[in-house]
Amino acid sequence: MTDQHSFETLAIHAGNTADPLTGAVVPPIYQVSTYKQDGVGGLRGGYEYSRSANPTRSALEENLAALEGGRRGLAFASGLAAEDCLLRALLAPGDHVVIPNDAYGGTFRLFAKVVSRWGVEFSVADTSDPAAVRAAVTPRTKVIWVETPSNPLLGITDIAAVADIARTAGARLVVDNTFASPYLQQPLALGADIVVHSTTKYMGGHSDVVGGALIANDPGLAEELAYHQNAMGAISGPFDAWLVLRGIKTLAVRMDRHSENATRVADMLTSHPKVTQVLYPGLPEHPGHETAAKQMKAFGGMVSFRIKGGEEAAVEVCNRAKLFTLGESLGGVESLIEHPGRMTHASVAGSALEVPADLVRLSVGIESGDDLLADLKQALG
Repeated sequence: MTDQHSFETLAIHAGNTADPLTGAVVPPIYQVSTYKQDGVGGLRGGYEYSRSANPTRSALEENLAALEGGRRGLAFASGLAAEDCLLRALLAPGDHVVIPNDAYGGTFRLFAKVVSRWGVEFSVADTSDPAAVRAAVTPRTKVIWVETPSNPLLGITDIAAVADIARTAGARLVVDNTFASPYLQQPLALGADIVVHSTTKYMGGHSDVVGGALIANDPGLAEELAYHQNAMGAISGPFDAWLVLRGIKTLAVRMDRHSENATRVADMLTSHPKVTQVLYPGLPEHPGHETAAKQMKAFGGMVSFRIKGGEEAAVEVCNRAKLFTLGESLGGVESLIEHPGRMTHASVAGSALEVPADLVRLSVGIESGDDLLADLKQALG
């Protein structure tokens, strides 16, 4: 496949070569650990041991690179495994990282409780404000980390503007593209150096697999990441890779429906008397709306809102929802509801990333929009 093909075509065909033996149109699950070699040092097709390479994982990695417009994709056991590999490859003791003031709790935990023990320092900045990012950069900054849209406050960062700051500083720009997916946003084309995904979410799309990914354009950087992937071993298993590859085939149509339903949900919540604030980049009043409209195809399926009555009222809304399933994670075909302060972002309590106690986060699925609105209305009371 070439970059002249449309996204929808690449999603279905990139990496999905028909099996040469049987003609099967779906790549086989190569559930194998080792491979017969054609003599000592004679690797057949480049395969020797499945930690280093596996044909099913290779198919997914080719697909990931094509969708993000990158030279190389790498598939991992989870999003955090991908992040860990990336940070070990790029950082050394004494280095500095700028991270968002609205980041996924697991990412913050990785920096605060794990990476900091290596002698790596980090500063927190509002990445939606390029001036704040520039002010947080030091002579030792090696990485600027961005989530856009961010988790869970749906903040928007101007990727191109921050990419300019990173280049000036001699730092790498890393963009977590999980919330948008490559269908809605392609950070490499906007100047990012590396894209991170939790493929558990929209890429897999069916709440049945855990995975992660890194995609890069620079050949030397990609090779360094691949070296660490093999050396550290937190790779995607063949069945997990197959599930993600299957999910990606419907990514475009799912993201269109996620975005359509989320827009309807956000519009309803905006006018609800018990809701004090709706956080969705598709709303014209969202501070990042213009930037999101510039760098995204649509605004995605994630909506957060704040409610009158504080934390207990927010928890009660989560408990009263019926069609929206109370659960962590996001990006599946089914709608989810959660209380970030007590669930996904409990690890940032007491930090600069602490989320409002009255916040509710929705992962809006692809069910009937009418049914989703009715469920939210009854949950709000």
